[in-house]
Amino acid sequence: MSDADVAVLLLVRVVVGLVMIMHGLNHWRGGGRIEGTARWFTGLGLRQGVLQAWASVLTEVGAGVLLVLGLLTPLACAAVISVMLVAGLLAHRPNGFFVFKDGYEYVLTLAVVALALAVLGPGRWSLDHAAGIDLTGWTGGGIALGVAVVATGGLLGTFWRPEPKADAEPEAEAGSKADAGSKAGAEPQSAVADPAPEHTPESVDQEAR
Repeated sequence: MSDADVAVLLLVRVVVGLVMIMHGLNHWRGGGRIEGTARWFTGLGLRQGVLQAWASVLTEVGAGVLLVLGLLTPLACAAVISVMLVAGLLAHRPNGFFVFKDGYEYVLTLAVVALALAVLGPGRWSLDHAAGIDLTGWTGGGIALGVAVVATGGLLGTFWRPEPKADAEPEAEAGSKADAGSKAGAEPQSAVADPAPEHTPESVDQEAR
């Protein structure tokens, strides 16, 4: 592997690692802090939102630090892929592909880059190389993808309990109220004020981010 190849791997590792660290710190200290992040996870249907918030902080910051150092690279990549899978499946998949519509384009890109890093390895300028840890190729990719899928499945199977959406007020009932008002000689008016906005995943996501 040439010095140029090693430098490119270092660049990708550091950039992806810093992205993960910044996301983890933002979930902790930015926007709605841990409380806002917990509400966001709860809005996505995950139980024990505070636990999920702290787990996301530790996972993202930890994975980012490991990537920057080039240490235990397949496991660091597995953490990145798992975080992106959870975010993609629960938060972004319903919005389609494009990132400007809050779709899964961004998380898909990060997950694939992390998988590629696991396959290619961290390069010579890494603690893995210094320690003689050589888990690359199909082995590195298999570890990263396998651990990520198992971790994601375990998280969703244990904590994901989405609540059914509340049914809207039947139109027939609203129509009968309007008819009754018109028969009484008065213009139909809304008897109930618009409900206060709830903490939807989209609104809380802006807080958490």
